[in-house]
Amino acid sequence: MNEDLGVYISQSVAILVDGNNIERSIDSAFDVGNGMINFDALIPKILGERALNRLIYFREGKNISSKLAERLHQNYHGSVNPCHKSADIPLTIKATQLANKVDCIIILSGDSDYVELVKHLKGEGVRVEICAVETTTSKYLIEEAEFFHPVSKDDIFTYQSPSRHKKVKKKKSSR
Repeated sequence: MNEDLGVYISQSVAILVDGNNIERSIDSAFDVGNGMINFDALIPKILGERALNRLIYFREGKNISSKLAERLHQNYHGSVNPCHKSADIPLTIKATQLANKVDCIIILSGDSDYVELVKHLKGEGVRVEICAVETTTSKYLIEEAEFFHPVSKDDIFTYQSPSRHKKVKKKKSSR
């Protein structure tokens, strides 16, 4: 009967990215150097018809691409959060702060350190999904999550640093 009524359930989603973890996983699983998530391919795939409340990219270190930050802000009203050390604690704090503001949290990481966070969020009534490279993701994390989105080769691209790109151009122009 609900099918005939065209029932639509609206869900507000936050996506929290452990940048260092996901980058290492991509490089390891797909044997690419400087592999990065192609957010334009991945975000629509994992969101489906749901509304994106916010996207936060956590990454260790101060040297974070300003182009990445600009792109996430322009396309997804996202932000980049530099972390002093690992992203585990800042991501966990933000997830608990968001628990009463969203229906679902998608964590982009395969790190088993998030198993307890997933349990806690589910206990708070939040749907928790994991999106990561399957071969490098903790089986305990996959089992604890309510849904798993595998990152495929179609969801990544290889980043070329600007300095490397300029050198290639110089070589070509000197011929």
